[in-house]
Amino acid sequence: RAVAMSVSHSSRLNKLVREQYVRLPQDGLVQVTYVWIDGSGEGVRCKSRTLDKEPKSIEDVPEWNFDGSSTAQAEGSNSDMFLVPVCMFRDPFCLDPNKLVLCEVLKYNRKPAETNLRHTCKKIMDLVKDSHPWFGMEQEYTLLGINGHPYGWPDNGFPGPQGPYYCGVGADKVYGRDIVESHYKACLYAGVKICGTNAEVMPSQWEFQVGPCEGIEMGDHLWMARFILHRVCEDFGVVATLDPKPMTGNWNGAGCHTNYSTEEMRREGGLKHIEAAIEKLSKRHDYHICVYDPRGGRDNSRRLTGHHETSNIFEFSAGVANRGASIRIPRQVGQDGYGYFEDRRPAANCDPYAVTEAIMRTTVLNETGVETKDYADH
Repeated sequence: RAVAMSVSHSSRLNKLVREQYVRLPQDGLVQVTYVWIDGSGEGVRCKSRTLDKEPKSIEDVPEWNFDGSSTAQAEGSNSDMFLVPVCMFRDPFCLDPNKLVLCEVLKYNRKPAETNLRHTCKKIMDLVKDSHPWFGMEQEYTLLGINGHPYGWPDNGFPGPQGPYYCGVGADKVYGRDIVESHYKACLYAGVKICGTNAEVMPSQWEFQVGPCEGIEMGDHLWMARFILHRVCEDFGVVATLDPKPMTGNWNGAGCHTNYSTEEMRREGGLKHIEAAIEKLSKRHDYHICVYDPRGGRDNSRRLTGHHETSNIFEFSAGVANRGASIRIPRQVGQDGYGYFEDRRPAANCDPYAVTEAIMRTTVLNETGVETKDYADH
C-alpha cells in the first residue's frame, strides 16, 4: 500500500489501452514534439504539432513559438518566444515516423533567452573545432515517489547504510530498475548516444552515461536524455530529481562527472597535454565552480564537502584514480600515457552547455580569471 501511494495517479491508467492508439496508422502525417529548456535553466518543456511529411533533417522542421510568460521566460505583455530546432531524434513514445526535436529559445528580438546557454556554447565549439574535443558526461539522478520521498525507502526511517547498493543486484538493494532499463532502450531508439548505466551508491540513485560526443553534440544529447528520463518516469508515476544533494546526512550526492579530451590528448604522449590542461583548470577553479551548477555554486556547496567521494568546493586537487579529487586521471590513462581526464565538480543539475563551454574556454582558448571573453568580432 505504501508503494502504491507513492506513484502518480496517471501512471495507474491502463497503458495497454494507450498502446492500441499509438499503433494506429498516420497516413503519412508526422507528429513532432518540440523540446526546450525553460526559465529555470533546469526544467524541460514540450509541445507537439503535425507536419505533412516526415522531416529528413533538422532543416525540414519549421520554427515555432510558445508562451514564455508560462515558463518564466517572458512577461505576459510580450510573451511569444521563438523555438528554433537544432537537433532531431526518433520518438520512442509515439514511435516512427514521429520525432523529438530539441530547440533553442530566442526572445521576441531574436536574441537568446537567458537560459539558452547553447547559443554561446556553439560559438565556442566552432572556434575550437580543430582540437576535436570529445566529452562523456555521467548523469547521476535520484528516483523519488510522487510524495518527494526517495522511491523504495521506508516511509518512516531510512534504508541500511551505503555499501551494498552501488552496481547492486537484488530486490533489497535496487529500486526502480524497470525505469532505468526503459530509459536506456528509449534513448537507444531515439538515437541518443547513451553508452552505459549503473546503480549508484545511495539507494534509489542511478547514473547513465552519454558519449563520446564531439563539441555541441554533448549538450544536445544529454538534454534529450534528460527529457526522455523525465518522460519515462512520468509513465511509471515517479519523479527523477537532479538535485545535487537530495538527502542530507551520510548519503552520497549526485554529480555529472565530465570526461574530456582533445585530439592531442588522445595521441601517443598525450599525458603532457592532459597535465597542461589540468594546470590551466587549477588556476580558474572559482570560475568553474560558478558555472557548474545553475545557482553559481550554491547547489554544489551542499555536495562538494570533501566527503562522499567529492572534493572540497574551496580547493582544487587532481590525482590518478582519486575520486576525492576535483580532477581524476584514470589509472589506465596514467599507464598508457594518453587518453582523457574526468572533471568531477559539475553538479547533477548543471547545464552541459555551460560545463563544456567553460572547459574549452580554459583549456583551449587559454582564458584566465572569472570573466569570459567575447569572440563575436573575431
